[in-house]
Amino acid sequence: MPKNFIEELQWRGMIHDIMPGTEEALNKKASSGYIGFDPTADSLHVGSLVQIMILVHFQRAGHKPYALVGGATGMVGDPSGKSQERNLLDTETLNKNVEGVRKQLESFLDFEGDNAAEMVNNYDWFKDISFLDFIRDVGKHLSVNYMMAKDSVKSRLETGMSFTEFSYQLVQGYDFFHLNKHKGCIVQMGGSDQWGNIVTGTELIRRKGGGEAYAVTTPLIKKADGSKFGKSEGGNVWLDAERTPPYEFYQFWLRSSDEDAEKYIKIFTLKDREEIEQLIATHNEAPHLRVLQSALAEDITIRVHGEAALQTAIAASKILFGKSTTEDLKALTEKEFFSIFPGVPQATISREEIGTLGIIDALSAKTGFLKSNGEARRELKGNAISVNKTKVSDDFIITADSLINNKYLLLGKGKKNNYILIVE
Repeated sequence: MPKNFIEELQWRGMIHDIMPGTEEALNKKASSGYIGFDPTADSLHVGSLVQIMILVHFQRAGHKPYALVGGATGMVGDPSGKSQERNLLDTETLNKNVEGVRKQLESFLDFEGDNAAEMVNNYDWFKDISFLDFIRDVGKHLSVNYMMAKDSVKSRLETGMSFTEFSYQLVQGYDFFHLNKHKGCIVQMGGSDQWGNIVTGTELIRRKGGGEAYAVTTPLIKKADGSKFGKSEGGNVWLDAERTPPYEFYQFWLRSSDEDAEKYIKIFTLKDREEIEQLIATHNEAPHLRVLQSALAEDITIRVHGEAALQTAIAASKILFGKSTTEDLKALTEKEFFSIFPGVPQATISREEIGTLGIIDALSAKTGFLKSNGEARRELKGNAISVNKTKVSDDFIITADSLINNKYLLLGKGKKNNYILIVE
């Protein structure tokens, strides 16, 4: 007998809507279900993690998960939750995006065993369906009135909506019908903004004489302050290390508020109820230690980027918050170094000056980091100046041993003011 998948989601706060009969059907026998992922980029972002974790729980409960990558629906564009029409992608871009998403999903789901996960691309069945066949075999089963009643349509009537977008729910509904008929999928899952599209699929299956079909949606995640989840100052927080370095990814979770961390640790980790409740209790005894945030950030960073990336992220955090050594900085790659200190002012010196350049000139005349030699001496005397996060005195000389990656030097005044010296 499968484990109770719905019960697991409920205590984790991961259910928004559920169709009557869903829990009973899934508890009766091991079943198949799916979630669709929109390949608008070659990487998923942390907003997609909610749906990925739903599939992970589905598989852990003994069911067979299908991850549908929308190679066909990506050509149409889902209007749900959007105020204007998306730019449509060409086939080459879509294929590249589909492959990127595929690789990321493979790191979460088990693609071997009795209930091995499978990936499907709806382009594989849509590419052979003609427009006339589609409107005859699919379109005739759903009235315009039915389609107009969907929130994703009603919210766009005043600003306008193309036929392409209007037809999206039919296309997604047919996905469910196809997977129900050919893969035995009895449940489609997704975000709460997808409820209308998912229900269109269950209705199409019913009207075309298909098998049983159910729906489950998750809440859209928002931060405690009401702002959108998954965004940082630089935009989306991506799962791809090239788009969002592991250090930034780790810091995103570490900066969570206490209220958010208590919610996120249930949603984004596989820790069981007892362990999570113990973590929450420990955190509440000493909130300043940020036990919840640390456990959350470590768990997700390992899952997405691996143990080595986590250790680098922790070392980078030590550097940023002044608890590091020169050796910690030297262990960073150039990319990691600049991900920790983005937008920091820079100046360039020649390599011939290494070994003779004193710290006072490096702070003022060579960089303008400080306004004058007098200011440099005062700050040095006050023990406020550091080189590579290590405090120095006014007799410090910049040598080759000081350089990070044999090219960079990090000057600092106090805890927050930094300057990068580049040796050419």
